[in-house]
Amino acid sequence: MAESTFAARSYRDDGVVLRTHKLGEADRIVVILTKHHGLVRAVARGVRRTGSRFGSRLEPFMVTDVQLVHGRSLDVVGQAAARAGYGAAIAADYSRYTVAAAMAETAERLTASDGDGATSQYQLLVGALAALSRGAHAPGLILDSYMLRALATAGWAPSFTDCARCGEPGPHGAFSAALGGIVCTACRPPGSPAPAPETVSLLAALLAGDWAAADASEAVHRREAAGLVAAYAQWHLERAVGSLRLVEREPTDL
Repeated sequence: MAESTFAARSYRDDGVVLRTHKLGEADRIVVILTKHHGLVRAVARGVRRTGSRFGSRLEPFMVTDVQLVHGRSLDVVGQAAARAGYGAAIAADYSRYTVAAAMAETAERLTASDGDGATSQYQLLVGALAALSRGAHAPGLILDSYMLRALATAGWAPSFTDCARCGEPGPHGAFSAALGGIVCTACRPPGSPAPAPETVSLLAALLAGDWAAADASEAVHRREAAGLVAAYAQWHLERAVGSLRLVEREPTDL
């Protein structure tokens, strides 16, 4: 009877660990973005002990096959097996670590606990962490591309060609986070920034995953694009992504 009750309450899923918190002397609370069950907060009992069976598999940015048991307020981790170990390569480099932290915070904000949209957000985050761990592109570019695509997946796709408000074919010269991206002169709210055309092209490339164009961009346009991405994310998430303050951006000659 006890075994059947346990089976009814347990479930298994792939997940990426977003963050962890200490609990008591040996336990830890882990926040996991799962592929099919959305955002899960669970207790990993004894995970901080030296002889823990799966302590290293529940570190931030690890992709894990995890068995969980439903609890009253928090689920409980029963088993964990590593799928991909991105944590070590990311933690060894400060710029990669801060970028990964900002991506994890964004994923947590965008994903519901009921699993709605979780699979797409999970796949985006795992792909970004994989690229970050192997140094496929500059960390800042990976971050901005991830944030734009994650926001688009959540239903807030920006426009970097036609006017985001009226649809007038571009190119246009003003940006409005509130209106959804690039806007024409007629729709431009007072005080809207006017990014360089190269910055707008970079933003479009990051959203589309055009890495040849993104990798060829100049540092000055990367910094401008990063500011616009942060503003766009803050508007739609209704508060700033705190981890962005720690992200190192490439210096410019200006």
